[in-house]
Amino acid sequence: MLFNSLTFVVFFALVLSAYWTMRSWTARKNLLLVASYIFYGAWNPPFALLLFATSALDFYLGARIAAAGSPRARRAWMITSVTVNLSSLGFFKYGNFLLTNFEWTLSKYGVAYHAPQFDVFLPIGISFYTFHSLSYTLDVYRKVCEPTKSLRDFTLAVSFFPQLVAGPIVRAADFLPQLVTAPGLKRGQFYWGLLLMTLGMFEKIVLADTMLADTADTVFGYGGPLQALDAWAGVLAFSGQIFFDFAGYSTCAIGAALCLGFHLKDNFRFPYAAVGFSDFWRRWHISLSTFLRDFLYIPLGGNRSGPVRAAINLMIVMFIGGLWHGAAWTFAVWGLIHGVLLVIERLVKAVTKDAAWTEAFMTRLLVGLFTYAAVCFAWVFFRAADFSTAARIVSAMAGRIPSGVGAALLPTLSLWKVGVVIGGLLLAHRALRDTSIEAVVTRMPRWLVTALWTLMLGAIILTQGNGHAFIYFQF
Repeated sequence: MLFNSLTFVVFFALVLSAYWTMRSWTARKNLLLVASYIFYGAWNPPFALLLFATSALDFYLGARIAAAGSPRARRAWMITSVTVNLSSLGFFKYGNFLLTNFEWTLSKYGVAYHAPQFDVFLPIGISFYTFHSLSYTLDVYRKVCEPTKSLRDFTLAVSFFPQLVAGPIVRAADFLPQLVTAPGLKRGQFYWGLLLMTLGMFEKIVLADTMLADTADTVFGYGGPLQALDAWAGVLAFSGQIFFDFAGYSTCAIGAALCLGFHLKDNFRFPYAAVGFSDFWRRWHISLSTFLRDFLYIPLGGNRSGPVRAAINLMIVMFIGGLWHGAAWTFAVWGLIHGVLLVIERLVKAVTKDAAWTEAFMTRLLVGLFTYAAVCFAWVFFRAADFSTAARIVSAMAGRIPSGVGAALLPTLSLWKVGVVIGGLLLAHRALRDTSIEAVVTRMPRWLVTALWTLMLGAIILTQGNGHAFIYFQF
């Protein structure tokens, strides 16, 4: 069930009406649990059983971790949870990828082996809900939270439909306490939630799908040589598309949760205003970057064992973060590019040692522009279907004009749309870098908020969207 569909609008309206009509908190939680499984099962009902099995297993293992009588037993139960969760994720998401690479490796040694291809559907959102569930057992093991005694509450925390299939990655330790007492209906919070949902739909339907998607698809789907302007326009279009698409989903999820009385943490903080790559990852997909920091980077040793080990740990984390996005080496390279950029940034900071000139306006502006340009370069490998496509686009971006380049691929209108939308995006991120949407809206006069809200609704209705799923559904 897509947020950008009439089906979801009707579904959400019915859930909201029933939810706020009920007086019993137990009944309301039961309603949310049933609604969440209907929301997920509407795509493929059998995979709802996998979602429940994952939740039930980690509920049991969390109790075993807490009740274990020795550190060794606690660690064994924790490793069991990690192994089972990652094995399930690996089978569905990486099974064919691993077999294909195993076949390729054997062929290099002269062994002709043709691996069977499993015709297995990838359960939608499996990367997200696996991390939702896994975060619980890891936090119980770290003694960050106490195990819950309610299977119903835990399965609801994992399957809560606003964030179920594309994040943010909500940790049970943050969500379970909100299930203890019933939230009250607060008019301001409810309207703010609806406004955020409208903003998210505007980002997805109008900006990502209508203004940018066609340009990005045209450039990345073109098989011939490209002009530099076309290549850059396609990459810039994708940089905006993926932000508006993913941030749009996160904004909708946060807004929907607010309408139901729950609070989810921000997942984006104007990332294209980042000054440096560590700053970028503090602003982009925050729930994933903090998950990888807390459960992978720090356990690996973080930066406690010297700069060389810290650099290795960063590369490992970003490599795994890249593969988390998809079963392809292009995603791994995307992650490794960010890893290299983060390591270089650390080296530069070690040399400059926070010199005064590094905080000058012009320095920060240039570093910010370089950060965005480097992020766009990395997006090429994230979006390209294969390395040959990525190489062709990167070569064109660098100004290398191969033989056979003909007329411009993109019409002037597409170039204008990309220029206006991306220019507006960068200016907005820069202006809002040190504040928040909530703070800005709070300072606006009510008539202006109403006018902007009406304009967004009108644009959504006029464009109506094309029914494209959110990009991160595939992860």
